[in-house]
Amino acid sequence: MATGFFALLDDIALIMDDVAVMTKVAGKKTAGILGDDLAVNAEKAVGFKASRELPVLWAITKGSFLNKLIILPLAFLLSAFAAWLIEPILVLGGFYLSYEGVEKVVHHLGPHRPAKHKGVKVEVDEKARVRSAILVDFILSVEIIILALSTAVEASLVVQIITVSIIALLATVGVYGLVGLIVRMDDAGLVLMRSKQGAIRQLGSLMVRGLPVLVRIIGAIGTAALILVAGGIFHHHLPHVHHWVESLPGLVADTLLGLVGGGVVFLVITLVKRLIKKEG
Repeated sequence: MATGFFALLDDIALIMDDVAVMTKVAGKKTAGILGDDLAVNAEKAVGFKASRELPVLWAITKGSFLNKLIILPLAFLLSAFAAWLIEPILVLGGFYLSYEGVEKVVHHLGPHRPAKHKGVKVEVDEKARVRSAILVDFILSVEIIILALSTAVEASLVVQIITVSIIALLATVGVYGLVGLIVRMDDAGLVLMRSKQGAIRQLGSLMVRGLPVLVRIIGAIGTAALILVAGGIFHHHLPHVHHWVESLPGLVADTLLGLVGGGVVFLVITLVKRLIKKEG
């Protein structure tokens, strides 16, 4: 009886050792996309009224947890029974991400019209941005989970499940925890500004003044991240594409592919909208 118990403990210890090694490897492999995930979701969560920042962030976070609950079992099932479907799913997600990035670039460069019915527009935009953020999170989560799974594909099923689940949990808790700190930076700055020490007051003032600048920087990085992640997907998962851009540096190749893919989707969607409007 005692021998069996200690043998069980030994098996658990071996499994946890394997999990620790695989999680470390998977963390390194997904670090780049986790960074892009942070930039993209921070850009989606900022820019609201102070009273709406945390509720919006919480809504996106709940959506992210739901995404992981959907993706994790599907990823294990696909890996076991339909591995050939993984790459087409990644490529379709890449086209959506590239479209999101190009649409933001076009919107930024195009003419800006004054908003009408401002109160209604803010409410609609908030709901639309939450839906968009959850959808983008879903696609990035697929990429993160598939990459994490690929590092543990030779391990036992138990090790795969634990490793990929840890990465998925970190992708949500870590990313949205940092986003929460970013969106409340100005509140923390106001608290510091009440300090009697001059250096702390200056730090608080710098945090308050720096948040709008940080928001703009995050927006630019988030847009670039969408295009780069999509370009990376096209680069590594579309046949023959690698040969077309192999002479270019990786960053340039991913940017070019992301812009081209997003531009094609943007043009198709724009033409379809115009045709529907014309016939309507």
